Amino acid sequence: MFDPKEFVDDAIKKLRGEIKGKALVACSGGVDSTVTAVLTYKAIGDRLYALHVDTGLLRKHETEQVKELFQKIGIPLNCIDASDRFFEKLKGVADPEKKRRVIGELFVRVFEEFAEEKGIEYLVQGTIAPDWIESGDQLRDTIKTHHNVGGLPKDIKLKVVEPLRDLYKDEVRKVARFLNIPISEKQPFPGPGLAVRVIGEVTREKVEVVREACAIVEEEIEKASKEGRMSLPWQYFAVLLPVRTVGVHGDKRAYGYTIAVRAIDSIDAMTGSFSRIPHDILDRIATRISNEIGDKVTRVVYDITNKPPATIEWE
Repeated sequence: MFDPKEFVDDAIKKLRGEIKGKALVACSGGVDSTVTAVLTYKAIGDRLYALHVDTGLLRKHETEQVKELFQKIGIPLNCIDASDRFFEKLKGVADPEKKRRVIGELFVRVFEEFAEEKGIEYLVQGTIAPDWIESGDQLRDTIKTHHNVGGLPKDIKLKVVEPLRDLYKDEVRKVARFLNIPISEKQPFPGPGLAVRVIGEVTREKVEVVREACAIVEEEIEKASKEGRMSLPWQYFAVLLPVRTVGVHGDKRAYGYTIAVRAIDSIDAMTGSFSRIPHDILDRIATRISNEIGDKVTRVVYDITNKPPATIEWE
């Protein structure tokens, strides 16, 4: 049986032995990267630099929430706004695998620039087992390239350290609870962010639409869960499809985007089943998305596909 205390003790000891100089930890604000940051900070103290990169592809108020989180856990946080660079690099990119590789490489370039300024040799990442399993190798097919694994450029200048590499999400959550990290139950969010929730080419307009739609999905499902009307799914979000459909706003014709709502139950992210959300909650989500995002969205659908055959995210 997995023992979080034993893992924490071993991880801190290994990190002290592996990291001989300064290290940079990439902090998205998710459970994996935050656990990684706390473990590394316990191991090497102020030789660790925590860095959050705003890619422009984050959820609503995400950067502000990450700043508040790191203030609570007592780790100094550096923030860089690289949104213009990410949108520029993603121009004309529609293939999901290419998106992930582009984003992964640009992340590393931003990290390398910061590391060069500070004299940092090591990059600590919150990579977990499903990341490298799904990214594939010579023996396994690539399901999808995770930006922090297959998306890393071959010429990376930093030495990569991955203390959670052999853990699954449920085990990472146990470690987070043991460490009293306040976001231990936070739902997963993909490293490439909203870029993989916009099917096809990524634009600022599309990201703004799916960001608002994701916020509505999260608000309504979390509200229903608090009221005891449904259990909180493993993951729940919106996806913008590359399909426009005819609709009616007021008494005028509209031609807008289609939004798919995705909610799935899982334990370790390797398999999952779609959540049975009550119809009135789905109705509320669809109504809010249609009304609050103006005439940009004319249709909302619900994804009832399990994993497998589908993955949790659409890309």
